Amino acid sequence: MKSALLIVDMQVVFTSMTSRCLPNILTLSAHFHHRSLPRIFTQHGHTKEELTPPLKNQLVKKWGPSGSIAKGSPDWEFMPDIAQVAADNDCPVIHKNTYDAFINTNLTDVLKEREIERVIVCGVMTDCCCDTTARSAFNRGYETWLVEDACGTASKKQHDAGLNGFGYAFGEVLKTDEVLKRLQ
Repeated sequence: MKSALLIVDMQVVFTSMTSRCLPNILTLSAHFHHRSLPRIFTQHGHTKEELTPPLKNQLVKKWGPSGSIAKGSPDWEFMPDIAQVAADNDCPVIHKNTYDAFINTNLTDVLKEREIERVIVCGVMTDCCCDTTARSAFNRGYETWLVEDACGTASKKQHDAGLNGFGYAFGEVLKTDEVLKRLQ
């Protein structure tokens, strides 16, 4: 079964949430690179128009313009380690403006072009963009794994809630070493 690694929103604004998950994401990314398997990155951000009233984007309405990530801002940029991986390997970057990386993007086309059957999700935030995108992949017919120790969020409670909900009804929750063993 052909797999893709989907690395969600590893951007500067989320750096404080990644101390535990970043090394595992880099391990997974290196494994996928070594095996010539696709790695796809998402990058969350909002245009100036979306951040200017009247607000139409639901995330901007919820968090407010000052609590939202502006496209092109320093917070919007990928973390340095991630930026290097994405740039060095010409990996696709899916630009999104909501939790679900499939909505209003070309992610479905990118996966179909590569004949992907399984999506392995890691990144931030476990309980928002990772969980929502993983559920959406499942609902689109992809076998979907969420990588517990390669996801991060604001608190352990939120992390566990995202993993538990996904694992109950959608797909498997695995650790990095389990993913690596299964892909061999």
